Amino acid sequence: MTDLTPTPDTIARLRDEFGAELAAAETDRALQAVRDRYLARKGGVIAALMKAVAAAAPEARPALGKLTNDLKTDIEARVAEKRAALDASRAPAGAVDVTLPGRLTPLGHRHPLTVVRDQMEDIFTRMGFAIVEGPEVEDEWHCFDALNMPAEHPARDMQDTLYLASPLKGDGGADDVRTLLRTHTSSMQIRYMQAHTPPIRIVVPGRVYRRDDLDLTHTPAFSQVEGLVVGEGISLADLKGTLTAFARDIFGPRSRLRFRPSFFPYTEPSAEVDISCWKCDGAGCAMCKRSGWLEILGCGMVHPAVFESVGYDAERYTGFAWGMGIERVAILRYQVEDIRLFYENDLRFLEQFPY
Repeated sequence: MTDLTPTPDTIARLRDEFGAELAAAETDRALQAVRDRYLARKGGVIAALMKAVAAAAPEARPALGKLTNDLKTDIEARVAEKRAALDASRAPAGAVDVTLPGRLTPLGHRHPLTVVRDQMEDIFTRMGFAIVEGPEVEDEWHCFDALNMPAEHPARDMQDTLYLASPLKGDGGADDVRTLLRTHTSSMQIRYMQAHTPPIRIVVPGRVYRRDDLDLTHTPAFSQVEGLVVGEGISLADLKGTLTAFARDIFGPRSRLRFRPSFFPYTEPSAEVDISCWKCDGAGCAMCKRSGWLEILGCGMVHPAVFESVGYDAERYTGFAWGMGIERVAILRYQVEDIRLFYENDLRFLEQFPY
């Protein structure tokens, strides 16, 4: 137990002990403990020392009382100084403690449709194709007329095409051109052929729009990749080789293609292309409706009327074209059964594609 006999030596010793304890107090709790030990009204060292001074000889009380009061004042001042130092050493509320280890910020990643588009572009770029883009707001000539679509063609029906209220103004008469949201990226093929001479080898990715109801397999806005090759001596064999190489690159080397005769006004002959079902490998299942095949794109040799629209010599040049939906490729590649999942921004779905 600390000796509290009221003498100058005792008071000097208490001052030294307090100084050592104060220096060791590096937290608020430790500092409060030191203060309570010396300054508490009940049980504190200073309170006990003052009682001892009161019981001392009358002639010694004034000097001992002054020393005790000086010690108390010094302790109070030094405790306040130490508390201010601790407060100053702490960061303000809400501040960042730069000494803490860093926290990893979760990173986003590309959308699965963006991944598929980039992969498709990379495949065709390695084949020597150029990537070009065009306007989403088109006129009827580039979107339909130049592609050998007569006015009565079903694709030009208002139920399929989203026309815009304001036409491209001519002189205010019958020459005003109706505008629309393009229904396919083939319109850019016309624009490109108007500005370039063969040989041509391009792919045109982009958003297209149609009057479709949103359901498992349809959406009014989706993405396409159109392809066009024009030159001398281009044949159907070149078309089949190009698409087969693409399919095996993006779907795997075991993929097989089937070309079925079809009709498109801007190609002749035309074909629908099916790929062997990824789920049953062509054996037949519910996914492919027991056929073993899944439709993936349409294609064909460029119709001579299209060449005439852009001023090409149809006797000299031949070419082929195709068009496929990026969503369609993504559905087949990732085995997704509902196209709407690509647009609902549900992280539980999107986080399954860590690219």
